[in-house]
Amino acid sequence: MNKAGENTSHRALRFGMFMGPFHAPNLDPTYALERDLQLVTLLDRLGFDEAWIGEHHSGGFEIIAAPDVFIAAAAERTKHIRLGTGVKSLPYHHPFIVAETMAQLDHMTRGRVMFGAGPGALPSDARMFGLSPVDLRPRMDEALDCIVALLRGETVSKKTSWFELNEARLSVGCYSKPTMELAVAAIRSPAGAQAAGRYGASLLVLSGVDDASLKHHVSNWTIYEETCARHGHVADRSRWQFALQIHLAESREQARKDVEYGLEKWIGYANDIVPAPNPPPRGLADPAGWMVENERAIIGTPDDAVAKIEHMREVTGGFGGILVFAQDWANWQATQRSLELIAEEVRPKLNRSNLLRQASYERNAPIQETNRALAQTAIEEAQARYAAAKTRG
Repeated sequence: MNKAGENTSHRALRFGMFMGPFHAPNLDPTYALERDLQLVTLLDRLGFDEAWIGEHHSGGFEIIAAPDVFIAAAAERTKHIRLGTGVKSLPYHHPFIVAETMAQLDHMTRGRVMFGAGPGALPSDARMFGLSPVDLRPRMDEALDCIVALLRGETVSKKTSWFELNEARLSVGCYSKPTMELAVAAIRSPAGAQAAGRYGASLLVLSGVDDASLKHHVSNWTIYEETCARHGHVADRSRWQFALQIHLAESREQARKDVEYGLEKWIGYANDIVPAPNPPPRGLADPAGWMVENERAIIGTPDDAVAKIEHMREVTGGFGGILVFAQDWANWQATQRSLELIAEEVRPKLNRSNLLRQASYERNAPIQETNRALAQTAIEEAQARYAAAKTRG
């Protein structure tokens, strides 16, 4: 329960995608980018709520360099889904240009754009900019202070070691009022929770599904709540989202067979490029089994996903959304089917979307014989009226 005593563990969940994306280097990049756009279009048709698009510049797997450019293209192909930078790596960009770009996208998408910020995930990116990873979070904080103020319509003057603003003010401003949705991504460090809490932004957590990771994120949520309170914001659990590795099929056996397509390549990337500690070991006889047993991913059936996410709700006390990592663990057809299963079976069960429909069924099924007799009586009476009218005519 939250501090007010309200049970938040079974609020309706939003569903979306966290799109780095992960594409092994065997895939043609032009085709991969087109397929990413098709994936967002599919999510829109399936009723997913949002997609967050990442920024990366090295490593060969995560190939979107400009999430704002991708969002502009995706917005033209979709109708309802909200589109966010997930995330814009602030240390690599002048904050005024970031704010102007996001405000323009806000108008072009009629308020469907969201601004997600981060320090940049890959040390190999930072190296090309002549930056050390220890410089990234301080730069992100400096930039974010200015960007949030600019998006709110304020005039900003600030000089740092790497940018300067002189009475800077957006030329047009945002479409969304008072401003667009803001989010900060976090993995394990409390810095992300502190940054999000400072601005009352959403908190996007990149996580495994094991209890130890979840309890760590609960600790960071407490930091978020405390930071929100210090800065006059309300910590709303509906704005706390978990990005997870999920692949589903009609059976556990099929799901594990599906991910034989690309899981090993992703494990190689996790070992060779991604700086997160404790990547899955190489050369496993059963990589999918290891991922499930060590609770790094949900690979199984819709019922497996429902059970695991319900457990996550209980451990954390409730949160607002699930974001599925975009990756090529399975081939294109199986990947699409996995998303369809989330829409068809996982989301309605978790959100109890069919309670009224089920209640209607259960209310009427026991009296079916009575209803059948009533319907038959109505038919017989109609036939009698017709016969009588024919005789009179």
